[in-house]
Parts: sequence; C-alpha cells; structure tokens
Amino acid sequence: MDLNFPSWLIFAIGFLAQLFFTARTLIQWFDSEKSKHIESPAGYWIFSVLGSWIMFFYGVLRNDFAIILGQIISYYVYLWNLSAKGIWKRMAPAIRLVLVATPVAAVILLHNTVELFRNLFSNSEIPAWLLLFGSAGQIIFTLRFVYQWIYSRRRKVSALPLGFWIISLAGSSAIIAYGIFRKDPVLILGQSFGIVAYIRNLMIGVREKDGAKDSSSAEKDSSSGAKDSSQRAETITEDRQ
Repeated sequence: MDLNFPSWLIFAIGFLAQLFFTARTLIQWFDSEKSKHIESPAGYWIFSVLGSWIMFFYGVLRNDFAIILGQIISYYVYLWNLSAKGIWKRMAPAIRLVLVATPVAAVILLHNTVELFRNLFSNSEIPAWLLLFGSAGQIIFTLRFVYQWIYSRRRKVSALPLGFWIISLAGSSAIIAYGIFRKDPVLILGQSFGIVAYIRNLMIGVREKDGAKDSSSAEKDSSSGAKDSSQRAETITEDRQ
C-alpha cells in the first residue's frame, strides 16, 4: 500500500481533523457560556466522530502510533454519547454499520500491513522516549472520555463533568509538548486553542459548584430559621397558656 502522500496534503488532512475538533469545542463552549452551565450538546459528539475519523488517517500517514492510539480508544465513547443523545437510533442501519466497523477495519488493515505496522513502533524519526511520552499524553487525554463515559453511564445521561476538563488540561499540555518536539503544527495549534476552552469550562464548573453550595447553605439556613421561629412561636403560646 503506497502512503507516499506529499507533506502539504498530509498536514492539510490533519488540519481538517483539527477543524472538526475546534468546531466541537466552540459549540460546547458557546452553549455553556449561554446557559452558565457546563453543557454536553449533540453537536459536540457529532463533530468528535468526524474529527476522529480524519485524525486516525492522519496518524497513519504520519506513521505516528501516539496519534492513532488516542483515536482508537475514544471513538466508541463518541458513539455511546450519540446513543445517549438519541441520535444513534435515528441513523440508517447502513450508516451505523459503517461507523462501528470503520475503526475495526482500520486496525485490521494496520495488522495486515506488516511494514506499516512495524514502522508505527519503530519510526526512526521518533526516539523511543519521545514515542512513550507522546503515547502517555494521548492516553491521559483519552482517559477524559473514559472518565466521562463512566460518569455519564452512572447517571444515565450524557454529561461533561468538572473532572473531564481537569484531565483535558493535563493531557493537552503533554500533547503540545510532544508536538513541539515533533515539530507538528497540527498538534500544537489544535491543542493550544482547546486549552482556552478547557480553562473556561473549569471556571464555569467551579462557579456552578460554588453556587450550588451557597444555594444549599441558604436553604439550610432558611430551614433552620423557620424551625427556630416555629419553636419560639410554640414557646410563646405555651407561656400565654
């Protein structure tokens, strides 16, 4: 299989994937700013699936296992969230089959293409320590979706909890560092924009959490005050009697 694409085309494919990831971030960010609450809109997961498809192909073209690893792990979490949003069941069976089978077919393709598979783990342009570092960054970044999936399944609703954004920030920082070592503008620019959104979502989440605590405390004080008033009223009534 000939994968000798020109460099400009490979980077164009990578930037296209990042465009979808940027779009999902903007959709989620704007919805959250509007509602003053961390939202998990359907558009976020739709653009995630599209971006992941293209990013996987980009990783193959770059012979970069660290990029591929992250896409394989997170892809099915995206599909689960589409199901939680009620979108999956509205899709045509043929489309659902393609969506489910695409990553599996890609892995089989890599497995059967011995030379390409070997290059993914022994790329002379990527030292072993750097490959391990990049893979660790991708694993951390991808674990946010595993965390999100566990959190959402327990609550039976698609949500993006505060911990999701903390893990996002840690993983994204590692990927940016990896991208700098690899001189990969796709990784650097794509993750740099995301960091801004992650920090903003953390701010919204913390403010929302503090607001919930204040509200709970106010309700408790109000309940306590009402109870005290009731007790005083009963005491006055007894004294009069």
